[in-house]
Amino acid sequence: MSNSNNGGGPWGGGGDDKGGKDGPWGGGDRPEGNNGGGDSRPPQVPDLDDLVRKGQDQLKILMGGGRGNGNGGGQGGGGAGLGKGPFIILGLVAVIAWTAASFYRVDTSEKSVELFLGDYSQTGTEGLNFAPWPVVTKEVIGVTNERTIDIGTGGRGGRLEEGLMLTGDENIVDIDFQVVWNITDPAQFLFNLADPDETIRAVSESAMREVIARSNLAPILNRDRAAISQEVGELIQATLDSYNSGVNIVRLNFDKADPPREVIDAFRDVQAAEQERDTLEKRADAYANQRLAAARGESAQMLQIAEGYRAQVVNEATGEASRFIAVYEEYAKAQEVTRKRLYLETMERVLSGVNKIIIDEGAGGQGVVPYLPLNELNRGGSN
Repeated sequence: MSNSNNGGGPWGGGGDDKGGKDGPWGGGDRPEGNNGGGDSRPPQVPDLDDLVRKGQDQLKILMGGGRGNGNGGGQGGGGAGLGKGPFIILGLVAVIAWTAASFYRVDTSEKSVELFLGDYSQTGTEGLNFAPWPVVTKEVIGVTNERTIDIGTGGRGGRLEEGLMLTGDENIVDIDFQVVWNITDPAQFLFNLADPDETIRAVSESAMREVIARSNLAPILNRDRAAISQEVGELIQATLDSYNSGVNIVRLNFDKADPPREVIDAFRDVQAAEQERDTLEKRADAYANQRLAAARGESAQMLQIAEGYRAQVVNEATGEASRFIAVYEEYAKAQEVTRKRLYLETMERVLSGVNKIIIDEGAGGQGVVPYLPLNELNRGGSN
């Protein structure tokens, strides 16, 4: 290997010590021939170590090292460049990585929670936010998307024992329902609930069992599902609010309410018999209402007829009494005139329907020819 004390040429060929100016080939300005000092030696072949060292020097210069004079100066400047260049690049990479870790974006459907050394600091706003990592960390949570929990035996993740519930009339009912919820307060949601899904599941099942235990089986199966869903949803929300869970119950879907599988056939037979009984009872009630209405109508008609007759009799009696009183009052004022008028009115009423002949007494019976009703006799004989 060549010695570093050789002449100053890049290939280590420096000619004799007394020679003239060093050239790139180690002996003057010419690669061949005389080197100016009368030395007729052939040019030296470049050493492999020198080539490697030169490549290292060039790499150091590209990495930010200074360009030195000669081998010694080049090595010194290259060493300084090799010490600074990688650190600058690493520093830039670290700054970029820290900036990327500290800035984050929150969408319209999300909310973020910033933690200062693991403790709650603040809730991030929509858009671009800054949390200097690692002192401040963040948790971004979707708050508008709806999440569901299925409870019951419907095969959507529910367990068998969840759906079997005892009613108020000591019957067992198989219930499937779904709880739809979202997040309103991400800070409470993160810090107050260790396992949100299991907590909501347990609270929902407990609330449903409480409401079912106060209800009878028939209304649950037939008509009270909407009312039960509303009541259970309100009870779940109240319980979760008492936990400061930051959870909102959007709705409760009451999917199924049936008897257990083991007795469903017998239960359907009982339901059919009850429906037939209800039908017959309704028919009997309709017939009874019809007959009762007819009897009430006849009774009202008879009462009205009786009332009319009573009013007629009373009015006639009142009229007769009023007329008698009026006549009596007139009689008291002029008894003779009233007596004669009464006599004449009575005779008029009696004789008005009698076939009669009136003969004036002033004629003395003269001028009246006895009349024989021949026509009547002839009519009588023809009969």
